[in-house]
Amino acid sequence: MVMVSPDLQMLPPHLDRETCDHARIARDKAFDGLFFSGVRSTRIYCRPVCPERPARSENVTFYATAAAAERAGFRPCLRCRPETAPGSPAWMGTATTVARGMRLIEQGALDQGSVANLADMLGVGPRHLLRLFMRHAGASPSEIAATRRVQKAKRLIDETDMPLTEIAFASGFGSVRRFNDAFQAIYRRAPSSLRRPKGKIAPAQTSELMREVEQQ
Repeated sequence: MVMVSPDLQMLPPHLDRETCDHARIARDKAFDGLFFSGVRSTRIYCRPVCPERPARSENVTFYATAAAAERAGFRPCLRCRPETAPGSPAWMGTATTVARGMRLIEQGALDQGSVANLADMLGVGPRHLLRLFMRHAGASPSEIAATRRVQKAKRLIDETDMPLTEIAFASGFGSVRRFNDAFQAIYRRAPSSLRRPKGKIAPAQTSELMREVEQQ
């Protein structure tokens, strides 16, 4: 039997465990960004389109968001790069408060402000906001924000020649130390070890990607 995280309950009815497992095995692009699969033997989570050989179904757990997978102790796959998944967040169509909260987090609401501030902006209490996020996104607002910062930074590391210090602050980290600690916690590696060799980045790629990342 396929192991399915409770977080998957927030997805549309057509995304039951069988549908997700079939999509994963078929590498169906139509499902990219709608869920993530965690492989329990490797503790790595992937997009449905991952080029790696699909793990056995009984060894897979599904998650609605990348943050939920990371909360469960999985780290991102370096081949399918979850940070590049299409912007089809599973929370769309769920509770309005969560949808608004996710948009504010993507705009940097928790880069400087607190969860209490975010709750005030949404007109709810911090505890109620936490319950809503756990129910609909599988992770807390802080965990969603942390994953988002690391995802932005990972893309800039992979696809630009920006100095790591600049990437840290451009991604919303308040300090280089927090930037390094976040990568060690999620990837078990230093940010510098994930950088591509020099000469493989197009001259215009950095500015173009920066604009794209800022719009996410």
